[in-house]
Amino acid sequence: MSDRVKGLTVVLDKDYREEDIEMIKELILQIKGVKTVKESIVNTDDLINRARITIEIKEKIYDFIKELI
Repeated sequence: MSDRVKGLTVVLDKDYREEDIEMIKELILQIKGVKTVKESIVNTDDLINRARITIEIKEKIYDFIKELI
C-alpha cells in the first residue's frame, strides 16, 4: 500500500513581490487537484540562512583554490 500525499511545496527561483506572483498563483490553481495556493513571505530567518550559505560556499571555493595553488 502506498503513502498518501496531502500537499506539495513549490520553491520559486527568486523572491518576487506579492503583486508579481498573482499570475503564477492563478496558473497553479488551474492544475487538477490543486485546492489552494498560499505564498510564504520572506523573513529575517531566510535572510540569515542565505547569508550563512553564501559564506559557506565562498569559504569552500577559497579552500579549493588554495589547494590548487
